[in-house]
Amino acid sequence: MKSMEAYICYFFILVIKYVQCHDNELYEYLNRTDRSTCQLYEFKEDHPKPIGILTTSSGKLVEIRESIGLNSDVFSNQYNIDLMTHTNAERIPERLVHAKGTAAFGYFEVTNDVSQYTKAEVFNGIGKKTPVVVRFSTVVQNLGGNDLAREIKGMAVKFFTKEGNLDLVSLSFPVFFHRDPIDFPYFIHALKRNPKTNLFDFSARWDFITKKPENLHGLLWMLSDYGIPNGYRKMDAFPIHTFQINNKHGGSYFVKFNFRTEQGVENLPSSAAEAITARDLDYYTRDLYNAIENKNYPAWTLEMDIMSFDDIKKIDYNPFEVTRLWKKGTYYTVPIGRLVLDRNPDNFFRVSEMSAFNPGNLVPGIPGPLDNLFKSRRSAYRDAQIYRLGVNHNRIEVNTPLYSKVYNRDGKPPVRDNMMDAPNYYPNSFNGPVPYVDPSRPKERFTVFDVNAVDLDQPEYFIKHYLRSDQRERLINNTIPTLVPIAPYLQRRAIRLLTLTDPSLGREISEKLQEALKQPPPHPLPVLIEPKRKIKS
Repeated sequence: MKSMEAYICYFFILVIKYVQCHDNELYEYLNRTDRSTCQLYEFKEDHPKPIGILTTSSGKLVEIRESIGLNSDVFSNQYNIDLMTHTNAERIPERLVHAKGTAAFGYFEVTNDVSQYTKAEVFNGIGKKTPVVVRFSTVVQNLGGNDLAREIKGMAVKFFTKEGNLDLVSLSFPVFFHRDPIDFPYFIHALKRNPKTNLFDFSARWDFITKKPENLHGLLWMLSDYGIPNGYRKMDAFPIHTFQINNKHGGSYFVKFNFRTEQGVENLPSSAAEAITARDLDYYTRDLYNAIENKNYPAWTLEMDIMSFDDIKKIDYNPFEVTRLWKKGTYYTVPIGRLVLDRNPDNFFRVSEMSAFNPGNLVPGIPGPLDNLFKSRRSAYRDAQIYRLGVNHNRIEVNTPLYSKVYNRDGKPPVRDNMMDAPNYYPNSFNGPVPYVDPSRPKERFTVFDVNAVDLDQPEYFIKHYLRSDQRERLINNTIPTLVPIAPYLQRRAIRLLTLTDPSLGREISEKLQEALKQPPPHPLPVLIEPKRKIKS
């Protein structure tokens, strides 16, 4: 009996040791991995048993032998056909710009009374909370690209207000590259991949910039420290345009909205970005996801720089010019509220890829910008969403407004209730939806005329007043690698443009470029070694 008791005790000791070992391994696993890496493990913890019986997309239960294709007639297997045909069709067109991105849900809370400036319901009533979805992105990178590439970043915010969706489509720089809407396709083609090599091409970029010098201001922002923020959480964002807003009395103001990060602006030097890139191309995406999962909710203060109607008439510059900053002393700043992100999507594709933003999605009290670039973007964004998601993209769940009564019908799914049995034409005598009358709509009209003159005072101001000496030095160092691989005549054009902007900057970049050109080229990787190409005389 004693021997049997000893065996039983020994057995239980082994079980306890095994459990302890298992617990220690699990403890170590959870402590050495981040929340994004543990996602599948956390799903299993939340669902101790399978979540249900497998079905086809039409709801037919799948018998276990149908889930294996070996030794069976795969063309008679409905599960196989359902699976394969859906897999073939699961990709949708990639966004032309802002393709790589990630999204999160949250809320906007009003913290200050701004009713004297705008009657927009979303910005009135201290303490009011409005649900939002926000999509962050890199502008030029393709799906699967590098979060840390030196380029513009995007932060598109959709407010689900009682008066309709309000989209503030923002960038990480407070200025845009060009003012002429026709330049946009060429600008993007120059930034994106060469049509033959399918590689990013500095020759195309500098050629376009030097042919269209108004792009220089935006380029300098990109080549500065601001070109690589340390994650989406640590960057400010700007909807770029000057917006007209109005209060309930019909009074108009002109504002620039700014999202100011409460995490503090933090940028990465090129060397740090390159080191991180070697380990993680999804650094920004992972950082945002983990912060929210760990309840370290990122937040931004939304504020607006304001000018009155009379102020606009007195200033000596064009406040609607998207390639320039407003001069200090010509405006004042008022905080509106806080944007907080507190929930990751349960499914990336359903939110990040299905979301559709449009700067033309505005609400009463925010008539919007008056410049031609905005007018072009308003139609271009809608056209892009129709191409990518279909004409019913605003009926996709993540884009659906809180209230909608339309005469639009049918089209590719989703159609939702398709307005049921209501009349499908307007006007009608049968009580279909009718427009409302806005007695406070501004009566005074304001027309903006764009000019084609090249103004280099803004890039000069950025160099002399925005950058400390160490930041200026890094901008120079970031510029040289973009100039080394391009043709000599393009180098001369670039140096000339930079010299016209700031003579000392042009001289320093020219000197450093000559030093860089004297250095032997980096030794090619073994897989890239090939016979040298003969140059025709």
